[in-house]
Amino acid sequence: MIYEHALDFAQQLDHADPLRQFRDRFYIPQHAGKPVVYLCGNSLGLQPKCAREVLNQELNTWQNLGVEGWFEQREGAEQSWLSYHKSCKESLAQIVGAEQVEVCPMNALTVNLHLLLASFYQPTDKKNRILTIAGDFPSDQYALETHIKHRGLSPSEVLIEIAPRANDGLIHTTDIQNAIAEHADSLALIWMSGLNYYTGQVYTMDAITQTARHYCVPIGFDLAHAIGNVPLRLHEWGVDFATWCSYKYLNGGPGAVSGIFVHQKHHDQHLPRLAGWWGYREDRRFEMTPGFLPDTGADGWQVSTPNILALAVHRAAIAITAEAGIVALRQKSEHLTGFLEYILTPFDKIQILTPDDPNQRGCQLSLLVRKNGKALFNYLTQQGIIGDWREPDCIRLAPTPLYNTFEEIWQVGEVLKRFYAS
Repeated sequence: MIYEHALDFAQQLDHADPLRQFRDRFYIPQHAGKPVVYLCGNSLGLQPKCAREVLNQELNTWQNLGVEGWFEQREGAEQSWLSYHKSCKESLAQIVGAEQVEVCPMNALTVNLHLLLASFYQPTDKKNRILTIAGDFPSDQYALETHIKHRGLSPSEVLIEIAPRANDGLIHTTDIQNAIAEHADSLALIWMSGLNYYTGQVYTMDAITQTARHYCVPIGFDLAHAIGNVPLRLHEWGVDFATWCSYKYLNGGPGAVSGIFVHQKHHDQHLPRLAGWWGYREDRRFEMTPGFLPDTGADGWQVSTPNILALAVHRAAIAITAEAGIVALRQKSEHLTGFLEYILTPFDKIQILTPDDPNQRGCQLSLLVRKNGKALFNYLTQQGIIGDWREPDCIRLAPTPLYNTFEEIWQVGEVLKRFYAS
């Protein structure tokens, strides 16, 4: 697309946008009596207007049925609480490119990572190392260190971290593939983000997974910043396992329900796991007998009774993403992010860290502003443009296709002009 730095050009794009009606399904925060330009969906997505209604529905069930809500289906409800998580599977499977039996909404991301590492990190004397990305999200680092130590090993000896290149601050696919090949004889696991939270770089998950499979090394992905943002085909790619959060691009609310993916090829392998009663076979769960028998597929990794109120919002929110469709969302995302890149180009004091190749980025652009970066961030906030600050000099802006507009991106350029003119 050939962009123009003009208001009427942005408005024409908004008028032609096939997803423009989805913005009306979200509450837009206000600043000085006007809607903010909310470019922080990579941290916390906006509230769907249906959230309060679906919460009230389950509160009414609790009010009117009490404990029987687990077993009785209230009039107008889709199902009882006992099988509530199953009603999320169709949307989740569509969003991550999976079979429904391979996904399950549950817990929080790092809790799920611990559960999955208990199953998929099985070190031996010769193969005990984990390959990951240097500077990935800290919580992932802490989880990896924990499991390494629990097995009597040293993180400094076991953890292999691939660092960004000095010339561009990015990690290239070949860097990861070469590291897998180099360390294949000692690797027990590969764990990495699908999209780097700091740089906004999308890793080539399919190619990396193919390399991992060639060397018979299990591979898992943290999809916190990728789910609902970029197209995923986890089943087709042969990814072994994955987990994510749903409060960013899936708009599930602060601390919303996470989810997992476990490829179908592992469902009959009787993998070790940290078991809990909600992961027990559903048809025998209330027999309360000793000896864990896992439920079918990803459901067998559940541990505790699900939070129905959180699942209610989760189900409603992911249904919006599924309705819009990841193909259409991705197409608009590429244009929105490309327009933002175009708008930023004249400002030579701003360096874009995120790759300029649309195939290597999602919604987010990470801006390095080494002089007066925090002052610029504060000015943007004062002008009603909400982004995200990362020390020491990074501003992250994420145009989200469900609710952001091209006119809002144009507004960012106008605010930047005023800041640098002052």
